[in-house]
Amino acid sequence: MRKKKTKIAMKSQLKTSDSGSAVRANSSTLGVNLANNRQRANSADIAEERGVSMYPTTRKSEGKILRPQYKDILRDPANALNLIDHAPPPKNGSPKEVEIYSSRISRINKFKRLLQTSTVSLSELRNLAWSGIPAEVRAMTWQILLGYLPTNSERRVSTLERKRKEYLDGVRQAFERSTTPSPGNPQASSTGRGRGLDEAIWHQISIDVPRTSPHIKLYGYEATQRSLERILYVWAIRHPASGYVQGINDLVTPFWQVFLGMYMTDLNVEEDMDPGQLPRSVLDAVEADSFWCLTKLLDGIQDNYIYAQPGIHRQVRALRDLTMRIDSTLAKHLENEGVEFMQFSFRWMNCLLMREMSVQNTIRMWDTYMAEEQGFSRFHVYVCAAFLVKWSDQLIKMDFQEIMMFLQALPTRDWTEKDIELLLSEAFIWQSLFQDSRAHLRPAGDRSPENGLQ
Repeated sequence: MRKKKTKIAMKSQLKTSDSGSAVRANSSTLGVNLANNRQRANSADIAEERGVSMYPTTRKSEGKILRPQYKDILRDPANALNLIDHAPPPKNGSPKEVEIYSSRISRINKFKRLLQTSTVSLSELRNLAWSGIPAEVRAMTWQILLGYLPTNSERRVSTLERKRKEYLDGVRQAFERSTTPSPGNPQASSTGRGRGLDEAIWHQISIDVPRTSPHIKLYGYEATQRSLERILYVWAIRHPASGYVQGINDLVTPFWQVFLGMYMTDLNVEEDMDPGQLPRSVLDAVEADSFWCLTKLLDGIQDNYIYAQPGIHRQVRALRDLTMRIDSTLAKHLENEGVEFMQFSFRWMNCLLMREMSVQNTIRMWDTYMAEEQGFSRFHVYVCAAFLVKWSDQLIKMDFQEIMMFLQALPTRDWTEKDIELLLSEAFIWQSLFQDSRAHLRPAGDRSPENGLQ
């Protein structure tokens, strides 16, 4: 009896948590319950009210080195390809180490040759990218695969200039209305933040941004947080059907991190990298490029974030049905214990497994997602299935409460790129087996289009 009560109580708590994880801040709800939200939120979460002491203190000796040729890269990312400098092979390295080194150099050169052509072949680029993209060429490759950067080299410079200007103009339009106090808006501030904006949207963003990747120093700096806030706010007001949904803040970070690294001599910008030390032109480019690539990504999974999030519900049903086909023992055990897939996999779909992976591992996973035709929607479900089944041996020995606790804090902290590649390979196998059979993603006897993936 006690176990049953515990299960019911935990289910109630989880449902409350799930509904809260998709808090929606649409302009049509401007001001609704805002006072209550502000009372519940810690004042330190509000962007306007944060003190300088919250940000890491930058030491004079701290910071990565900006590439001297950064202006050339700003103009055309292809100029970064000529700056790739291969490290020397390992001294006294084993045959295996030498082989790994040679293989890496060979892959980088394959990407370089392809990216330097007058018109990049998307099919060839996808084939190369599926197995992972070297960090040196990742930024440009992502931008082409997402359709942000033209495949035609002659259009590249003009497209970047136009899109970056369009974004910066959008930022000014979004924020300028609150920069000057007026009788109708006496609280407008010179920061252009908060009071004259759609406060429901801004309030939630200002809470979420400081909580974004808190374990990575890069995201603790003020310049980073202000940039993420602008990206998310402009995206939200441009997409009123969805507005801002919690979880989208996580999806910006891989872009921001990868694109920032393109301008630095050290591609690892997670530590000792205060973006506030960089030229404004670099930060503007990183921000604009991140905004447009985030937009491209979300355009493909828009149903995940509109009212009632029907896309996520379809994906969760598909995951449940796929798990039944792959590992019926696990699926039946979860059912017998009263575990609903929505209780644990909503976050997997909403945040694309980013809460379960490091940013670096997410970046590697996105290499493959971008190479897939529907990587962030259809293929992601297969990845989630492979991810769930991976823990089958442990899960079938657990009761409801143990299962939920385990799935909320999976032991992936020490995962490496090899673990991600194994996961992707397993997902590819399931996709190869089932992708031509739509029925595998629907309940038996149900042929309605709303069930499973289309």
